[in-house]
Amino acid sequence: MLDKLFGKKADKADDPDAQQKRMKALEGSDSASLAATLLTAPTALMQLTAEEAKVVVSYMKPRKIAEGTIFIKEGDRRDTGYMMLVLDGEVTVENIVVSRTSAVTVNVLGPGSLIGEMGLVDGEPRSATCTATSDVRAAVLTREALEKLMNDESRIGGKLMMAVSLRIAERLRETADKLRLYSQLTQAMQQEIDRLMPT
Repeated sequence: MLDKLFGKKADKADDPDAQQKRMKALEGSDSASLAATLLTAPTALMQLTAEEAKVVVSYMKPRKIAEGTIFIKEGDRRDTGYMMLVLDGEVTVENIVVSRTSAVTVNVLGPGSLIGEMGLVDGEPRSATCTATSDVRAAVLTREALEKLMNDESRIGGKLMMAVSLRIAERLRETADKLRLYSQLTQAMQQEIDRLMPT
């Protein structure tokens, strides 16, 4: 994985104006401005400055998703090479949990939410199913675009990866807290069952 992210350096001399062209393409785009603003919000990657967020957005592509579309499927191994920033609309996140056959809604995400950053980093199968519950506009950062960002703007790319890592760590801690609570509830229920039904 690190070879993918920190592989061969691109030759900046190929197109010395590439960054300027990308930034120029963002001028006058309300969606690009919104994406940059949302990237610096507390719900996303607030470690980035407004200017750094604009640079990151210059590597992203817009995407529209129609209401009712499943765009990430739990367990998918093929389509893991991107993360997306929700600009507007709502997305339902569902998981199949232990001993269930139907999915359970675990979250509803809106503007400013990042989706798919774990898959972007590790390329492993998707851990949840995401469905657009309304029409969604989003900005997508592919693994290839991330690699280019890391090669072209290593400081900003490094800062982006640190911010994404912090997001993943935060989610891992939340999951650990939920598991701890689940374990305590299970233990309390078992004690109550044992009390009501002595052997």
